[in-house]
Amino acid sequence: QVQLVESGGGLVQAGGSLRLSCAASGRTFSSYAMGWFRQAPGKEREFVAGVTWSGGSTDYTASVKGRFTISRDNAKNTVYLQMNSLKPEDTAVYYCAADQSEYRYYVSRVAYTYWGQGTQVTVSS
Repeated sequence: QVQLVESGGGLVQAGGSLRLSCAASGRTFSSYAMGWFRQAPGKEREFVAGVTWSGGSTDYTASVKGRFTISRDNAKNTVYLQMNSLKPEDTAVYYCAADQSEYRYYVSRVAYTYWGQGTQVTVSS
């Protein structure tokens, strides 16, 4: 079993920044890719960013490229999402997720088994 706990959400003005953290426990964190997803009211959950187990490869949805950065610290069992130049359309509940397979060499946008409880990000205009 894997436990994922997100933190760092909050209310920020457009153009501002937030850094989300996700602390993992319960299995070998460093062996699995990690991802961030978000769900806005009335919309389906969408992939935001992902990072491979080694941190060597990342992937982003088009709307956040150049503004968001995903990273991980395997020594701390933590994955981060640095969000800059935030826009009102980034408002959503953000979820951390863990890949179902070990040592995947690419970032999947769908193969996630474990999920955190989510953290609210609200961007005011």
